[in-house]
Amino acid sequence: MSTASIAYTNQREPELLGQTVVVIGGSAGIGLETARRARAEGAKVILTARNPERLKQAATEVGALSTAAFDASDPVAVERFFRELPMIDHVMVTAGRPYYGRLADMDFAKVRSLIGEHLLVALYVARNAANKVRPGGTLIFMGGTGGRRPAIGMSIAGAGTAALPSLTANLALELAPVRVNLIAAGFVDTPLSADLLGDQLETRRKQLRATLPIRRVVGPAEVAALAVHIMSNTALTGATYDIDGGQQFVAG
Repeated sequence: MSTASIAYTNQREPELLGQTVVVIGGSAGIGLETARRARAEGAKVILTARNPERLKQAATEVGALSTAAFDASDPVAVERFFRELPMIDHVMVTAGRPYYGRLADMDFAKVRSLIGEHLLVALYVARNAANKVRPGGTLIFMGGTGGRRPAIGMSIAGAGTAALPSLTANLALELAPVRVNLIAAGFVDTPLSADLLGDQLETRRKQLRATLPIRRVVGPAEVAALAVHIMSNTALTGATYDIDGGQQFVAG
């Protein structure tokens, strides 16, 4: 008795087909990977970043619809960017960097600037994107899990870590039916991490591989996959999604 073989195809429609995704801070790391993932899922992407040369290169890599070079901590530049946009579906904000340092050594001018990057940028984007994002679309902000554990030198990072989930939940109510969500990452192996750690980068990688429950380091593509899932799942709003490989549960 012969059995005819039947070929089955497991085809699915791309999750973001026909949608437009704006990535603020999209020239490298998590932002660039999110743009790449969104494109693979059928979206058109618009990239912004501070550095025009890196932005141009990133736009070429992902086939961006358009780009805009500006500092996201400048409220005038943010307002101008969104004013000139057509209607869009999602905004991902990855701009900004953490600040680590003891109280006695703090550069308060730098602290003011960096706090603005994390909290005020979220507010600038939320206010200006509110009337540009279609109902059911989402604003996604980036936060962290590392600052949840008190430690010397973590005062500013910890304050931002604590503030962003509350800000996200409140904005989700105020901007509805636009959705607002937060991704809280631990160490992610990006150019920013390399810049922050310098010659200690490989030591940190080895430490994490040995201690994390997942026994490897989290990469930007994994954060991007989470971001695209949040964009496509229209039941998600006001929440914080951890992605740190269990880093917050282990010492150091």
